[in-house]
Amino acid sequence: MRFNRAVKPIIAIFLAAIATASARTVVSLDADWAFFQGDAKGAENPEFNTASWRKLDVPHDWSIEGKFDEKAATTGAGAWMPSGVAWYRKEISLPPEAKGQRVWVEFDGVMQNSDVWFNGKLLGHRPSGYVGFRYDLTDLLKPSGPNTLVVKADTAEQPASRWYSGAGIYRHVRLVTAHPVHVEPWGVYVTTPEANEAAATVKIQTTLVNSANKPGKVTLRSALVGPDGKSLALVTTEADLSPGKSETVSQQIKVPHPRLWSLESPEMNKIVTRITAGETVLDEVTTPFGIRQAEFKSDTGFWLNGKNFKLKGVCLHQDGGAAGVAVPLGVWERRLKSLRELGVNAIRTAHTPPAPEFLDLCDRMGFLVMDEFFDCWTKGKNKYDYHLFFKEWSSIDLRDGILRDRNHPSVILYSVGNEIHDTPQPEIAKPILRGLVDVCHATDPSRSVTQALFRPNVSGDYKNGLADMLDVIGTNYRDKELLDAWKDKSGRKIVGTEQGHERATWLLCRDNPQHSGQFLWCGIDYLGESRSWPLTVFNGGLLDRAGFVQPRGLERQSWWSDKPMVRALRRIGMTSATPADPGYEALEWNRRQVLFADWTPTATGDHEENVEVYSNADEVELFLNDKSLGKQNTRKDSAAISWKVPYQPGTLKAVARTKGKEVASDLLRTAGKPVKARLVTDHDFIGIGFDDVANVVINLLDENDTVVPAADNLIKFSVSGPGKIIGVDSGNIVSTEPFVANERKAYQGTALAILRATAPGKITLTATVDGLPPATLEITAKP
Repeated sequence: MRFNRAVKPIIAIFLAAIATASARTVVSLDADWAFFQGDAKGAENPEFNTASWRKLDVPHDWSIEGKFDEKAATTGAGAWMPSGVAWYRKEISLPPEAKGQRVWVEFDGVMQNSDVWFNGKLLGHRPSGYVGFRYDLTDLLKPSGPNTLVVKADTAEQPASRWYSGAGIYRHVRLVTAHPVHVEPWGVYVTTPEANEAAATVKIQTTLVNSANKPGKVTLRSALVGPDGKSLALVTTEADLSPGKSETVSQQIKVPHPRLWSLESPEMNKIVTRITAGETVLDEVTTPFGIRQAEFKSDTGFWLNGKNFKLKGVCLHQDGGAAGVAVPLGVWERRLKSLRELGVNAIRTAHTPPAPEFLDLCDRMGFLVMDEFFDCWTKGKNKYDYHLFFKEWSSIDLRDGILRDRNHPSVILYSVGNEIHDTPQPEIAKPILRGLVDVCHATDPSRSVTQALFRPNVSGDYKNGLADMLDVIGTNYRDKELLDAWKDKSGRKIVGTEQGHERATWLLCRDNPQHSGQFLWCGIDYLGESRSWPLTVFNGGLLDRAGFVQPRGLERQSWWSDKPMVRALRRIGMTSATPADPGYEALEWNRRQVLFADWTPTATGDHEENVEVYSNADEVELFLNDKSLGKQNTRKDSAAISWKVPYQPGTLKAVARTKGKEVASDLLRTAGKPVKARLVTDHDFIGIGFDDVANVVINLLDENDTVVPAADNLIKFSVSGPGKIIGVDSGNIVSTEPFVANERKAYQGTALAILRATAPGKITLTATVDGLPPATLEITAKP
């Protein structure tokens, strides 16, 4: 349908009526669950007594509440954290208007091997903890109640994961009530086959379901609403629905001069879908989407809306450090803002589908996403991992995940495997890959499919046809081999699915236009993948586990960020090289910290410090106690510039200039002893809800307000007012302190507390350190 003046009043009337429509209701079931961790025989029965059970809200990761244990069944791969069986129960009351409607419950994720009962009836089992699922409750409902929903989550069989995976109902739950004639769940599919500044074509495919026992004639209306909330177009289609059947209706809207979704301006539109029969509204759903054109080209790599640039990506596991895997969006938003400052523009969801709201956040913030689904196929990496369920569940989980995620403009690639161990046997691997790619193409033909190939030259993936089943060939670490594979066969499209932090690896990407980009391992330190106690994390991120920027992040910023920057650091040794295949080295990769962003060395006598400076400006001048140590031009090969500096206490300052003009500076000062604590929050005002949190950074400062890097004092927290601390951290990779606590030892002079409101009002957080005056911070919670 094309734009014209005549349709706009119709659209306005349609959209105004939506506000009063009540054909579909979606109710959160997050609040007021009864919880028990352990064996509870018979707990699925509605009559079971839960009076002694703990009361809580979900999302909930019960494992992160536990203690680190060197003897944990999860081993270091699972961060030495607890595992086992847990039960959740909730009573549900239905509104009167639910009579005659279809009712289902939706879970965004339960970790893992979940069983769900409703009024004593087993609804089903789901092995994966990462894929959302739903169950129809209609035929089991008691209109007058009570209705009992029971969930058993089982992580007892270990080891089952190569990283910390958490435990419990760790994502959101909701109850949906809809007319028997309704839009199928995940049934609206929006694509933009044409999208440029002049015009766009919006294609809408809507699957309608008639679960009634008689046929019906309905009208499907799809309204396009722009980023500013203004109505843009309406398309209407009549449909005859047979009883017990579904039908997919295709519609199309032409949009002149659209507001495109891009990294710089992530404009979100929405399709408002309504089914009517005469004047009766049967169903209504809203689907956010972005108008954009994403494509990979063999000779020039990645393009978005006609703009060619490199994917500057990072791999992220789903844990949020102290929050475990039940991660508030406020934690992710802080982390993604920090990554954006470093120049990151893309995320690989290693190695599992993320929470749906994480993709919502990427849509809003303008990040590109490689949506990954499997870490193994039929050859497992742990005794109890997904290989046990792959044959039965992989196609179902993949299809469900893509149906859920396919309208997100941030998603540009699906990955169907990471370092898959089936590939050395192509007679096994190729049929599997063919099936997975077919599922992707059938469910969402608008997006490309890749796989993170593992040692492809060893298994012959580039020559035996396996790699060429992929729309875009992905390879982990072996970028030179990937570039050679591109040369060997015309038309191949390539991307680095997982890379180390070495400069040489970046240059292979930067200096080869056919290379679409790279995804660093990793973006943020994550819990697990440890081989030795008391190491609790994999330390390889641009940010540490608490979200603080690490030295390797500053170096990457000088390569990736367009914003002028300069940072000076002390180097005390050589950086450990990334192994050819991290995680498979004979001896655990030792990533000792050798770079420090301070001017407070352990040695205070006469000695020489190696000062390394990162900058994207033309030149840098270094000053020691205001005396110039000379200028150096930055290098075209992105190598750091360095000085050997005779140590003197005081100040070290780096000044960056471009075309002779100062564009950035960095000042380091020798720290004394801590005399006070400082609290800094990312939000002075927060809402009330799971996702609204304040991330409070605690710094231990000397008399000059310089962070004291050697300070490891114990910080004790207290909260007054309607708030609570949900987690504390410091980023220390060998700390075994609990996360759910009211105290934390500082690490390099810093710690983090995550605060959530429980009601409107003023919340005061106080930090107390022995020998220092208390420090306070006030945050306002608004409804």
